[in-house]
Amino acid sequence: MNTLIVAPLLIPLATLVATLLARRSPRAVTALSLAGALALSAAGLALVGIAAQGQILATQAGDWAAPYGITLVIDRLSAAMVAITGIVGTATLVFALARDDDPARSRDFHPLVHGLLVGVCGAFITGDVFNLYVWFEVLLVGSFALLVLGGGQRRLSGTVVYVVLNLVATMMFLLAAGMLYGASGSLNMALLAQAFTAGEVPASAHASVVLMLTAFSIKAALFPVFGWLPASYHVAWTPVSALFAGLLTKVGVYALIRIVTLFWPDASIAHEVLLWVACATMLIGVLGAAAQVEVRRILSFHIVSQVGYMILGLALATPLALAGAVFYLIHHIVVKANLFFIGGIAARLTGSERLAAMGGLYTRAPWLALLFAIPALSLAGIPPLSGFWAKFVLVKASLDASAWIAAAVALVTGIFTLLSMSKIWNEAFLKPHPAGREGECGAVGMRPAVWAVSALAAMTVAIGLGAGPVMDYAVAAAEQLGAPAAYIAAVTGAGGR
Repeated sequence: MNTLIVAPLLIPLATLVATLLARRSPRAVTALSLAGALALSAAGLALVGIAAQGQILATQAGDWAAPYGITLVIDRLSAAMVAITGIVGTATLVFALARDDDPARSRDFHPLVHGLLVGVCGAFITGDVFNLYVWFEVLLVGSFALLVLGGGQRRLSGTVVYVVLNLVATMMFLLAAGMLYGASGSLNMALLAQAFTAGEVPASAHASVVLMLTAFSIKAALFPVFGWLPASYHVAWTPVSALFAGLLTKVGVYALIRIVTLFWPDASIAHEVLLWVACATMLIGVLGAAAQVEVRRILSFHIVSQVGYMILGLALATPLALAGAVFYLIHHIVVKANLFFIGGIAARLTGSERLAAMGGLYTRAPWLALLFAIPALSLAGIPPLSGFWAKFVLVKASLDASAWIAAAVALVTGIFTLLSMSKIWNEAFLKPHPAGREGECGAVGMRPAVWAVSALAAMTVAIGLGAGPVMDYAVAAAEQLGAPAAYIAAVTGAGGR
């Protein structure tokens, strides 16, 4: 069982090493990379199967009991996040098989992706604050290299913004971790949860948590510290921007959910602040998207607005709201990565990412029109797709909690999201191409990209039509988050297992 717990770390790490050793053979690198991503997906799904039975897995590295050992924990939420990480990682690697004009970029891409996946999975399964910081550092190193992959002035400018803001957040996180250790004598999340619940920590520990949550808010791109995201994601190579769009802000959201539910489950002031932050994030993000004229800039601002929905569930903190946040996490990772993929395909077929220079895609590629419509309508919350159920649950939870303003903001944000998606549809698909052509590249070599997009679109439909089992899982995950006694017991009793 311990082997399965560490599999989300060992698989991408081993794949990283293998792809580096096989760098002289591009085919071997590709094969090893895809095999590693599929193995990570399989391990994640196996963990979901175990977690669905209500079992929480925990282990201590080297049999050092908490708080001295490195703690790894798998519950329903972390298992789902590992599984969806493997699936989106696999889709990204398949998409990258599409013909690229820079072979060196494709060669370097594979080991860097698996380095990123190590950090992402580590953040999802770690059980102590310091190692959460370590895994954030690992994924940031991979993301820095991936973002600049291919070079170019525009890409470098976006990378500088991304690096500076994320390094500031990382420094804040490290400072907060040091303050928390000095105040409590431990960084193990389960032990800290016990201490916070019992009121056995000084005020300085609470101050360190505030600083930590601020750092996570930057990484999650919450209002007002979201500007780095729309300034950087749209400049990356399409597979990179899609992977980032699907996963990176969700690591920040996951950290917020984990820390708040463990340390401050009943902190009404914190939940009130998060509620207003969530509302502002939804509105500012969607209004920013409405003002953009490039496909991936629009989609980048929509990441910001959609993160607001997830934080809304955390802020309300009712079992139904937390279930909605979990459901929204799963839904959004798939949908947002897919929309970035489709944006890249559309730009290649039309020769531009600017809406004014695009057009004719409905005639040129009707298959792409269908593949775009599925995630776009899901993002806007149109039934019966996955986004509808996620939004429905969160709006209902808001109404149940008498959070009328939050419910109204969520509904208005959904309407503006639909308008933004309609703008892309009208400009890129319905109107004729302004130059009377559909681009110079055509669809040559794009078959793997279509496979990846089709698979994720099918997942979106499947989650929507099969929302019952997914929601049951999300509700059970929310119960674990809302009552962390089982999590604490699994960690404090896991030494030596």
